[in-house]
Amino acid sequence: QVQLVESGGGLVQAGGSLRLSCAASGRTFSSYGMGWFRQAPGKEREFVAQITRITGITNYADSVKGRFTISRDNAKNTVYLQMNSLKPEDTAVYYCAATQNPGGRRNSFEYSYWGQGTQVTVSS
Repeated sequence: QVQLVESGGGLVQAGGSLRLSCAASGRTFSSYGMGWFRQAPGKEREFVAQITRITGITNYADSVKGRFTISRDNAKNTVYLQMNSLKPEDTAVYYCAATQNPGGRRNSFEYSYWGQGTQVTVSS
């Protein structure tokens, strides 16, 4: 089992940057694929980015491709989401999640463990 705690959210102007962190408990962090999802008010939770557990292959939602970068540091049990060129439509609660399923996973139901979320607000 793994526990996840996000941090790094906040208020930023359009065009700005934020880096989210997700710290995981446990000694088996490297055995989990990690993902970031987000949920805006009145909308369903949506996939943002994902990084596989062994090879570190990444994939992104089209809406963030070229602006966001997911990375992981297995020595620190942490996954990051670097967000650049932020837009007002990026405003949401951002969640990190962990999965033991191999390969790239883009669906929330494929993830077993979730953090509590961190708010990102982008002003125009």
